[in-house]
Amino acid sequence: MNEEQITKLERSIQNMKDKSSRIYFVVQDTKGNAKASIKYIYQMAMALKSDGYNPIILHEKPDYFGVSDWLGEKYMTDLTHKSIEGNNLEISPDDLIIIPEIFGFVMDQITKLPCGKIVLCQAYDHIFETLQPGQTWSQLGFNKCIITSEKQKEYVNSVMRNVSFSIIEPVISEVFEKQELPPKTIISIHTREHRDTVNLIKTFYSKFPQYRWITFRDMRGLSEVEFANAMKESFVSVWVDPTSGFGTFPLESMKMGIPVIGLTPNLVPEWMNEDNGIWINNVNMLPDVIADVIQNWLEDNLNPELYNEMEKTITKYTDVTNFNDVVIKIFSEMINNRLKNFEDQLSKFITTE
Repeated sequence: MNEEQITKLERSIQNMKDKSSRIYFVVQDTKGNAKASIKYIYQMAMALKSDGYNPIILHEKPDYFGVSDWLGEKYMTDLTHKSIEGNNLEISPDDLIIIPEIFGFVMDQITKLPCGKIVLCQAYDHIFETLQPGQTWSQLGFNKCIITSEKQKEYVNSVMRNVSFSIIEPVISEVFEKQELPPKTIISIHTREHRDTVNLIKTFYSKFPQYRWITFRDMRGLSEVEFANAMKESFVSVWVDPTSGFGTFPLESMKMGIPVIGLTPNLVPEWMNEDNGIWINNVNMLPDVIADVIQNWLEDNLNPELYNEMEKTITKYTDVTNFNDVVIKIFSEMINNRLKNFEDQLSKFITTE
């Protein structure tokens, strides 16, 4: 091994020790629409930044809309942003690149890059969307995965072999505070597909015209603060997301003391139990269940145990400091393991020389 190669290896080792190695987080451009999966990435990046690491948000095109409008200006100003297109990115062996499961085609394109490569899986349903038939993460050089829950890990591990997993559970933002004023006759509704919201509302009013004075509020297109403020006015929330990998909306509702009526997703999350929400297995039952909840709410007849269970459930997902600590611990372990490999490699080369 020549002197130049040894120098490069020593530089990479020093970068990792100094925390100056780049940690690239690839993100989708949501064009200003709030999305929990993007917020989760920015929260991880901010946690690493606060501990002296060098996270960089990597987006596809230079005209990235950003997250200022719905997540906050600090996430755009405090974190470095770079575009893939039209930008000769510097990628060193000591760098890490974290790519969401939806970007299988990007994984394919960077297989030969010498950096550390990690999959970020928040939506198990998207794993194979942009992979070729028979293609796996490990074949593309991605042997590590950050995932949001034990349930998702169990499923993904069954379809993606030779991959090690680190679990970082999402944290519910501090902007979701418990209601102080009595709620209005408003139902907050959040569905994966917009047509499901429209169909549910129309079906409900058709089936129960006596409740047309109840207002449904579609929670799309709001900033995080607007979302939280709108939720405060609700007396109940409705959640329909059959392919959810975690489910932040129900937890946000619980944190605000708002009962949730929800369709049990295909992958039942750890936080869900029969007492902390009104869960159903058939979406066609939703209008009837909503009508029943309305009647019980008007009669002040909702089970008090429901509220107790909501409080117990949400406790685990409100500690921002713990979330930051877990992020820093997992990334520092990954970087330290790579550092040791680099140091072992350098030692062998020097001994050989």
